[in-house]
Amino acid sequence: MKSLNEGAFKCVEEMISKAWELEISIVKVGNGATLIDAGVHSVGSYEAGRLFAEACMGGLGNITFGHDPELLVPSVIVKVSSPAVACLGSQYAGWALESEGYFALGSGPARSLYRGEALYEKLGYDEVSSVAVLALESSSFPPESLLDYVASRCGVDPQRLYVLVAPTHSLVGSIQVVSRVVETGIHKMFELGYDVLKVQHGFGVCPIPPLPNDPMIAMGRTNDAVLYGSRVWYTLRDEKSEIDTLIDKLPSDSSRDYGLPFSDLFRKYNFDFYQVDPLLFSPACVTINNVINGNYRSVGRKNIDLLKREWF
Repeated sequence: MKSLNEGAFKCVEEMISKAWELEISIVKVGNGATLIDAGVHSVGSYEAGRLFAEACMGGLGNITFGHDPELLVPSVIVKVSSPAVACLGSQYAGWALESEGYFALGSGPARSLYRGEALYEKLGYDEVSSVAVLALESSSFPPESLLDYVASRCGVDPQRLYVLVAPTHSLVGSIQVVSRVVETGIHKMFELGYDVLKVQHGFGVCPIPPLPNDPMIAMGRTNDAVLYGSRVWYTLRDEKSEIDTLIDKLPSDSSRDYGLPFSDLFRKYNFDFYQVDPLLFSPACVTINNVINGNYRSVGRKNIDLLKREWF
């Protein structure tokens, strides 16, 4: 398998070379690190969102665009190879970063160099790279002190650190969040104790919600897009058919918190993210194809009426 950071860097190089046409900005920081502004002070574009999301997956995922015939909005189509590594080892936002009052969750393959999360032991994945690519869902740029810290923990020169930044309520931010549709199902399997290395391929479709001008509303809409409007397919090799005991728990409707728009749910729990049932964070519909025995089963349901009420 190629290096996740090297795979992501190919996306970054394309973003830098096409910055004007992608409507993004490239910012060099004092320590030499490079920020790719894909929505903080820049407009961004669909193509920038595609490259941002593909960079998050370390180059192991492919994003295209379609449309949702029920909601009449654009949609992302996500195809992922080696999804355990691409989604959990790279795309998952698992690195809490804080400095000088700034806070953001870091995703992208730089996490595989830092290896500060226990999941890497279970994935059995290790990486060495001279370049590090990090993605931040944020409305502002990280301070230089935080970039120094990230470069140090990743073992790279700050001049070889590339950080992509986009707020949730931007076009790029919205695209990169809903492009995590395959990742949410993989993460759910992982949390339920399933060996996600058995999953060979992932395919997902998720609507891109209308853009609001408020970050909190955007957070609610992007979460709702996945929870109530998405569909994913997984191909896996499971000789003992262990997935059969978990499949009913994989879609979002298996959660006690299913049925409320995420923004309402967030208020219900006094804006404490950790009070929300973790089983909620899943695709709306999940299909499993176990190629060992040929079993093919779909669970879950979409809730288009809820999305129409919230978005339009």
